[in-house]
Formats: sequence, C-alpha cells, structure tokens
Amino acid sequence: MSDNKHFSATEAEFGFLKEIVKLLPAGLTVQDAHGELLLVNDTALNQLGMDGRRPPPDLAQRKEAGRQALQAGQAVVIEEALHDGAARQVLLTTHRPVRLAGRDLLISASSDITEQKNFEDQLFRSAYFDELTGLPSRRVIEHRANSLLARDNRGERFALAFLDVDNFKHINDYYGHAVGDALLVELSKRLGRDLRDSDMLSRISGDEFLLLLSPIQSQEEVAEFMQSTLQRLTAPFFIDSSEVFASTSVGISLYPDHGRNFETLRQNADIAMYRIKNDGKGAATFFDSSMEREALARMKIEQSLRQAILEKRFCCAFQSKVDIRTQAVKGIEALVRLRDDEGVIQAPGSFINLAVELGLIDELTHLVLAEIVKSIDLINDTFGAEASISINVAAKQAGNPEFMRNFAQALEDTGFPRRFMIEVTEDAFVAKNHFQTEILPLFRRLGVGISIDDFGIGYSSLSALADITADEIKIDRSFITDIHKRPRSQGILRAIESLSEALGMTVIAEGLESYEELAYLQAATKIRYAQGYYFSRPIFLEELKLATPASSEARMSSASRPSEPNRQGYARASGYRR
Repeated sequence: MSDNKHFSATEAEFGFLKEIVKLLPAGLTVQDAHGELLLVNDTALNQLGMDGRRPPPDLAQRKEAGRQALQAGQAVVIEEALHDGAARQVLLTTHRPVRLAGRDLLISASSDITEQKNFEDQLFRSAYFDELTGLPSRRVIEHRANSLLARDNRGERFALAFLDVDNFKHINDYYGHAVGDALLVELSKRLGRDLRDSDMLSRISGDEFLLLLSPIQSQEEVAEFMQSTLQRLTAPFFIDSSEVFASTSVGISLYPDHGRNFETLRQNADIAMYRIKNDGKGAATFFDSSMEREALARMKIEQSLRQAILEKRFCCAFQSKVDIRTQAVKGIEALVRLRDDEGVIQAPGSFINLAVELGLIDELTHLVLAEIVKSIDLINDTFGAEASISINVAAKQAGNPEFMRNFAQALEDTGFPRRFMIEVTEDAFVAKNHFQTEILPLFRRLGVGISIDDFGIGYSSLSALADITADEIKIDRSFITDIHKRPRSQGILRAIESLSEALGMTVIAEGLESYEELAYLQAATKIRYAQGYYFSRPIFLEELKLATPASSEARMSSASRPSEPNRQGYARASGYRR
C-alpha cells in the first residue's frame, strides 16, 4: 500500500513539474547529441514556429550552435534572429550541455528580446544615420576617414568635399519646411548617384553634406567628378507641385596635400566652400593656403564683432529722406556703424551679413533702437519732431515671430511707436513664414509703418508687389543711378511708380547722387521723395551735437538749391527745412 502511495505521489509531482515546464515564460528545449528534440515547452513552440501558426523558420544555425556547445562541453549564449518574411524575431538563447542518465543532452532556454533589439537598432540609427535622408552621420564618415588615415603608409590619397545648399533659408521660407525637407532627400539621392562602394556621402547638419572620395588618383579626377555632380543638380526638383531650383557650393580638400587629420581636412574643405559662397555660389573649388589667411581674417572680424556688441561699440548715423520738390525732411533712416578697436568707423557691409549669420543681429537691432531713444531730443531738434524714423530689420528677423513680438513691444515701450518705420527687404514678404498675416498686424496696431527696402533686386515682381501690404517702397539705387541716361530703367521706374500709387504706397528713390538724376525725377515722374548723398551723407550724433540753429540756417539756403550740381553729395542734413 505504501509503495502505491509513493508511486502516486511521484507521478503527481512529475505531472506538476511537466505543467510548470510547459507554462514557463522562457522557451525551453531539450535535445540529444544528434539534435533530436526531446522536450519543447509551449513558449518554445511559439518562438520557433513549431505550433503550426506560421511556417517554421530555418533552425540550422540554432542546431549548429547547440552541436558546438555539446562538443565543447561549455555553455554558450547567442542571439538568434529568426525571420518570417519581413518580420524579425530575436531570441537570446543559453545552450547548456548536461549529462543525465548516461546521455549527453543540451538544455536551451530562450528569451524574446525583439522589442529591446528594435529599440537598440533605432538608437543606433539615430546615432549613426540621418533620420531624414538615411545617410550616414558625421561620426560615421569621420570613422571612415580615420580608418584611411591609419593606413597612411600605403600612400593612398582621398578627397573630402564640404557641400552646402545655396539659399536654403530662402527655399525653406518661401516654400515651407516640408518642401525643404523633401528637397534635401532628393538632393542626397542625386549627390549619391555615381558613388563607388568605397566612397561615402554624409549629411552632417541642416543643409550641409560631407563627401568622401577614396581612393583618388589626381586632383583633376576629383574636379571632373564634382563638375558632373554639380551639373546633375542644375535640373529642377519637382516637389509638392512646385518647381524648385537648388544649387550647391562645394569646397574640397585632398589628403595628404591639405591636411593629415580629419578635422584639418574638414575645416579646409569648409574654408574653400565659403570662398565659393562669396564668389557666386553653385560651383566647386579646392582649398589653398590663401583661403586660410582669409578665414583667419574672418574669424578676427567675428571676434571683434562679438566684442563690439559686448562693449556696445556701435553707433548710429542718420540719413534724410527728402521731399525733392520742397527740400523738406520727411523722415530719417538709422544706419548702424561699428567703431573698431582703433576707433575707426566701419560701414555695415563689413559686418552686417556676419551678424545675421552668427545670430547677433537681434541684439544689434535693439542697440540701434536704444541709441535712437537716448538721442530723440537731439534728433527732433535736427530733423523735426514729425520726421519718421526708419530702422532696418533683416529678412531672417522678419521671419522670426519671437523676435518681432519682442521688437514690437520695445517700440511700444518708447512711448512714440507711431514715429517708426520698419524697413525690410522684399523677400520677407514673399516668404511662407506668415510675415504679412501674423507679424504685420502687431505693428499695424501700434501705428508703426512698413517699408520695402531695396525693391527690384531680390525676388520681386510687380504681381508680388500687388499682394504686399506696406506703406512705403524704396526703389533700389541700381535703378536710380544715371536714370536720365537709361531708358529701360525709366520704363521699370514708371511701372513701379504707377502700381505703388494705385496701392497707396509712398515711393522713395534710393541712392540719388547727382543733379541730373534729381532733375529727371522732378521732370519725368511723380516721385516726391528721395534719399542719397546728393541731399545728405549719413551724419553721426557727434555732428548733430555740434550743429547749432544759426549754422543750420546759414547752410540751408545753399544746400537746398537744386540748380547747382552737387556730385560730392556732402550737404548736411541739418540744413534742410523741416
């Protein structure tokens, strides 16, 4: 009786253990030395596709790993990737050889780590590949270059090209960021079309790419390849019903000619690229030592600019907008100037684009406004309390709602916002950044005027002008210079004048420098206002402080007579009637 009870208890325990093994959350299998499966629990049946729900995967690799573990007599841990069509399942499996009842067996336990591996793969791709284009990241191309550099003794040469999309900011603003992103994808496809397996294209930031060409035989070979690549980019990109044209500026450095480490080669290619940007864009050039000197000079200007902003070494000059028929001052434009380390005044052409590029232009604009507010009494005494005051705002700033809201608040805080006119170039109006719909109303509510600066040299068209909401349009000086000799410019001027008049915009002729130009405007157009050296050079606060009412009146009669040519254009603004 006791033996039967013992047998029943053992049988019950065995059944209990079988149920536990069957329901274990890990896949468990036992196989013999020949690979024959002796035990497979439910989880393993599902993992290995042996439950009949899908075709079983190829288990040859698993069996070979098990055979090797048995042969070595040691446990092994492996990752197994089981594919079912496009789907992938990853198992972490421990194979442990054991000897039971005189038999060599292999116990295998598997955990499903598919979700973890997918997450790791995602992290890997985000670290080493660009999410938008799928191209390798900077660290990947740097690793490839360093691998080539480590084989220096083999005498292999390679080229590193720095590519930057021209006017990408304008494309983003005009067409929208979705089109900009799609353009980068299509551009990367064209750039990578003829690359060899040993070459590599990488996207390193927004619109910047690095291209590694290895191996190379000569500079001429690289030049020919880059020329064909740039030629391929001249064809338009058709994106979202838009025909987009894009060019790319390319700077190239060669190893070992232009550097013996990755960072030096990259910097020198970058320097060469900036030379192309300055010379006209859309081409390629190789680095040379003269470019390095230019880059150092540019860096010096950058450091000086940052220091000047920190020390507030900027000042304002003011130039009059004059009624060409009465000589009265309608308004003034505040023009920013930089005092360098030696106290010499620098015109904005030497630093304003760099300020925009470095993100320093916002602070600079606020410094100009502060200078105006501080000197408003002197400005009123010189130009009149009714004269408008124009401040230039870069197109990049105009497309930045945060800056424009802060600037609108700063204008309101002056207590006289209606005196101000904001001058922006025309591309700010045509860009798809909601400038007209969201930003202009802020200034309209304050009574701040809006002026279109340098009209005619950007992305303008008369049809675009019809859609622009502005108070003033300033015709670029290129149309005014020698206007009396240039019939084509005269026709363009009449068209702009007519449309501006129909739209209720005041027209300002910029850059008027000669009596002949003035005489033409007076006789052949209805334009009332002009700005330029014929009437007044920009004058500084120090000069305003030195001017006295008596001397101003004394200069007024001689400076206001248009009958005398004034080609030098140095009549003082303080001599004009207000």
